[in-house]
Amino acid sequence: MVVEKTGLYSFFIMFTIGITKGRWNTLLTALQQFKDDYDKNAPMWRILPEFCTAHPRYERMGLRDLCQSIHEMYAKHDIARLTTEMYLSDLQPAMKPSEAFAHIAHRRTERVPIDDLEGRITTALVTPYPPGIPLLIPGERFNRKIVDYLKFARGFNKAFPGFDTDVHGLVEVEAEGSRSYFVDCIGA
Repeated sequence: MVVEKTGLYSFFIMFTIGITKGRWNTLLTALQQFKDDYDKNAPMWRILPEFCTAHPRYERMGLRDLCQSIHEMYAKHDIARLTTEMYLSDLQPAMKPSEAFAHIAHRRTERVPIDDLEGRITTALVTPYPPGIPLLIPGERFNRKIVDYLKFARGFNKAFPGFDTDVHGLVEVEAEGSRSYFVDCIGA
């Protein structure tokens, strides 16, 4: 079994050719157990003890409470709309990907904080998960919608450590207990 795609409220699992009825029944049993734990608002320390050891802030939360908190964050930022608008926004190629790569090869790049990305040209492939579809390719410019999404990702990661929003191309730097986010761009 391979989790192939994930969304805000869904996931897609691929079964390999050799999957047996017993194996997919194990998956269904685990999903039913998750639903039962959600319905009971079972404490996180009992459901995911290793996760709670790594992230003690969740120990006293119930599963339904955690899910509701995450949902409220999505709703507050209207993340489904923002994600759609981000992919439909006017993307501006500024140079060929090969030219952007030449900047990398000649060390003419700059690590830019997400607050300063608007109008900058990326040297990285920027791919948010979900949906796992490349958003920017090297040589394209950041626009306001993309920067807004990256700011959401930063806020979400701060609010829900351990459930981090994954964006390939986004560089995370931790220093003195604080995380900062950057993208490699063409040098100014």
